[in-house]
Amino acid sequence: MTDERIGIWCIGARGAIAVSLMAGTLACRHAHSTPLGLITATDLFAGIDLAPLSSLVFGGCDIRREDLESKAEALLASFGLQAAPLLAPVRAELAAIDRRITPGTAANCGDAIARLAECSLNGGMTLGEQLAAIRSQLNEFRNAQGLDRVVVVNLASTEPPLPLHSCHQDPARLAAAIAANDLAAVRASSLYAWAAVLEDCPYLNFTPSDGALLPAVVALAEARKIPVMGNDGKTGETLLKTALAPMFASRNLKILSWEGFNILGNDDGIILDDPENKASKLRTKDRVLGQILGYAPHSGVHINLVPSLGDQKTAWDFVHFEGFLGAKMSLQFTWQGYDSLLAAPLVLDMARLAALAAARGEGGLMPHLASFFKAPLRVDVHGHAVQFALLTDYVRRLRKDENG
Repeated sequence: MTDERIGIWCIGARGAIAVSLMAGTLACRHAHSTPLGLITATDLFAGIDLAPLSSLVFGGCDIRREDLESKAEALLASFGLQAAPLLAPVRAELAAIDRRITPGTAANCGDAIARLAECSLNGGMTLGEQLAAIRSQLNEFRNAQGLDRVVVVNLASTEPPLPLHSCHQDPARLAAAIAANDLAAVRASSLYAWAAVLEDCPYLNFTPSDGALLPAVVALAEARKIPVMGNDGKTGETLLKTALAPMFASRNLKILSWEGFNILGNDDGIILDDPENKASKLRTKDRVLGQILGYAPHSGVHINLVPSLGDQKTAWDFVHFEGFLGAKMSLQFTWQGYDSLLAAPLVLDMARLAALAAARGEGGLMPHLASFFKAPLRVDVHGHAVQFALLTDYVRRLRKDENG
């Protein structure tokens, strides 16, 4: 595994998370930054045969043409970091990655995403042709860079919810729907995930787009022994919910209401300002409380665009709860963070773990990655400590396997 060259192919490669991931990994590789936020860099994974940062090769696709180096400079400045010393040793590598980014697709993604498109495969191409183009892009990336394995990560903008269709349950029927150019049955995320599995690439859906890991896609991944996991990366407010809600349950304090107010800028904020796209995000952010507590308190999640904030996301939460003798009390917290800098190391963690799972011959869903997601597929526990225990148990099994 350590001798393998691993490709990380980002869907939405010119977006803030992907650029933070690429520039941050390169900076850590050149010892110009520290891997804080990277779980796989902790003692928990000492001695585990993960791909070193030096073996990672980045590529991807996007529907925009923005220059990577310029985007990285602007992002680092917005983070309050000095761009020059971080980027100086990696500019040539960023330029090389930039040349590897190919046109993406915005097929059936709604008006908000379509307005961003500057170069898109779905202009005049059928779904089958777009699928073939994506598969060709993955193959070209693998072959041109001499890669042993490619991990595909969906970092694209949030799509509107995809209504359940009969073809979503069966791989053969989904393949037939794509071949028949059934635009209502799939979105861009469906094509990317399908292409990844067909090309034997582990796939991670860091978005709340439910068109990505359809049951048919997961079934095909299980049959082909390809590791996959999603949905919706957990970086801020929901992370705190999954850490704090079990505390109330363990002290037998009844939560009456939990209201969350989120404000953010950047492209993510622009897309989530559209009611259709916002609906996908709200579904993953608002479901964890009932599953942790065993009852459903009054709760609401509000997301508003504030352009001046850029990548800095602010969440203010108000928790109203009842204690001994019926006394009503409250907790309030404010979370402020650069969303892309919180997300990027998680993506890197998951990509390394997905590559390891593939090297070990594991396939299908990866429940040990549950703590990275707001809505982890087929995982019924949502408390952060319990989810993180799934990861530590997995590492323990790895050590046992390695030691015979």
